[in-house]
Amino acid sequence: MSRVPAISLEDVSFAYVPDQWALEHIDLQVEQGEFLGLVGPNGGGKSTLLKLVLGLLEPAAGRVRVLGRDPEAGRAAIGYVPQHAAFARDFPVSVEDAVLLGRLGRTRLLGGYRAADRRIAREAMVEAQILELKDRRLSTLSGGQFQRMLIARALVGEPSILILDEPTANVDQRIETDVFDLFKELNQRMTVVVVSHDLGFISEYVTRVACLNRTLVCHHTADISGEMIEELYATPVRMIEHRH
Repeated sequence: MSRVPAISLEDVSFAYVPDQWALEHIDLQVEQGEFLGLVGPNGGGKSTLLKLVLGLLEPAAGRVRVLGRDPEAGRAAIGYVPQHAAFARDFPVSVEDAVLLGRLGRTRLLGGYRAADRRIAREAMVEAQILELKDRRLSTLSGGQFQRMLIARALVGEPSILILDEPTANVDQRIETDVFDLFKELNQRMTVVVVSHDLGFISEYVTRVACLNRTLVCHHTADISGEMIEELYATPVRMIEHRH
């Protein structure tokens, strides 16, 4: 028997304003264990699609499923790394405390964190390569270190699906490579969906690219041409060279 898809959108449409569609007739199936890149211009609907998958919005038409369940029920299986953190960089907490926030909703409400929570947080920091930073204040972190903290915070929820919204938007290329190498390792045990503008870079890692500009078309990375991307972004682009 085939496994249920990690994420499934069937003929999904959504509008913030009546008759002004942010998404139209979206069909997308992300298989378990896949590494999918989601690309498109600003305002093309990428954030809206993520909110539908996370159950923060409801489609006007169509159906969204996460591991075969409705998004609200399936949300516990998702680790989410937002483009912008919900708290300020100068918030006076340590890296370990910030990572442990990812255990909220999965541990007891009273009495503080359990030993198991701290063990899981330690394992996540080891995997994100920031254990040596656990006692540092967030305000002292570099952009790349802060991004790894957000990844560790998502991992402590022990997800089977990891969704990342522009995870390397504010880091240099060397750090971007290191972070995507980490995603590739994580993909050995979980489904990874990453939103990015840098198609030429992510195509070296992902198995498929979903090109979204209100409507959606998926391509295997080797099939993408400069003409396709020029049509998507409505601007000339350089031809992308793949190492696949």
